[in-house]
Amino acid sequence: MVNFCIILLTILLFLSLAMFFYRVKNREKHSLQTRLAQFSGLDMSLRNSNQQKKVQKDRAFFITKAQEIIRALAGRISKFHESNSFDLKMQQADIPLLGSEFQVVMLIAGIAGSLLMMLLTWQLSAGIWGFILAIVICLMLLQLRISKRRQAFSNQLGDMLTMIANALRAGFSFMQAMDHIAKEMDAPVKTEIRKVVQEVNIGIPLEDALENMNKRVKSSDFELVVAAVLIQRQVGGNLAQILDTISFTINDRLRMRREVHALTSQGRLSGMVLAAIPVVMAIILQIINPHYLDPLINEPVGRIAVGLAIFLVIMAFVVIRRIVDIDI
Repeated sequence: MVNFCIILLTILLFLSLAMFFYRVKNREKHSLQTRLAQFSGLDMSLRNSNQQKKVQKDRAFFITKAQEIIRALAGRISKFHESNSFDLKMQQADIPLLGSEFQVVMLIAGIAGSLLMMLLTWQLSAGIWGFILAIVICLMLLQLRISKRRQAFSNQLGDMLTMIANALRAGFSFMQAMDHIAKEMDAPVKTEIRKVVQEVNIGIPLEDALENMNKRVKSSDFELVVAAVLIQRQVGGNLAQILDTISFTINDRLRMRREVHALTSQGRLSGMVLAAIPVVMAIILQIINPHYLDPLINEPVGRIAVGLAIFLVIMAFVVIRRIVDIDI
């Protein structure tokens, strides 16, 4: 553990020194160019603009090349299976990638993590764990992005329904109201409604377009909206009044969720602290006395104790999360 920390700190120190000297060199070069431009009478704003355009062009070229490589590798993966479960997740996260392309990104991240761990430890097993850890981190970041986007959509849903109801009272049709929402509101509602409008414009029925949107957002509140719109299109009725009622219900549920979230914050924090204490204590003890925890690693009884402790901590964390996770 101590050797690993020393190697990691050495690499970080080397990278920091390299970045420092690189920035100093660029600063001297930029200062020299500035003085020469002042004496030559060149317009500095024009030079800065040209430099910014060059940087943007180089960045765009690099991104384009990276996308071409990813798409080429993804094309080989897609030959093995046509349907990809990650395609829907890419739409849910609003990431402009195909499912196979995201799998290529995860594979590249896994290889990079494996090589990094092998360079730090010079062990094949560490490289395998680095590969698995990089894949897990990619999946966690994807799920986190999806969760944040769903939460943002739920927060905007009430305002969206109010704007649609007001537009209907003003004489707009439902599709005109949806197009108005796509222009006026912020993402993610703006992005999702725009997709619905585009699907309807290319000939997809409104019912199917709304169902596709419901699959992407996976919101129980939006399911009420879809059901209300579909029923109104079949049997008729005052859609503006229905949407007002649903908007009031959604806003009330959102306010209740926020109150429950505030009341259960102590329980969630307790779960995080409970899960972090053993890890933090193990790190502190390893730094203070590197051989203190050796019996837990080298002895069979110690390994059993560590495995049991990890299992109990995970169970306690899950139980606490289930207690404070109140579905409204």
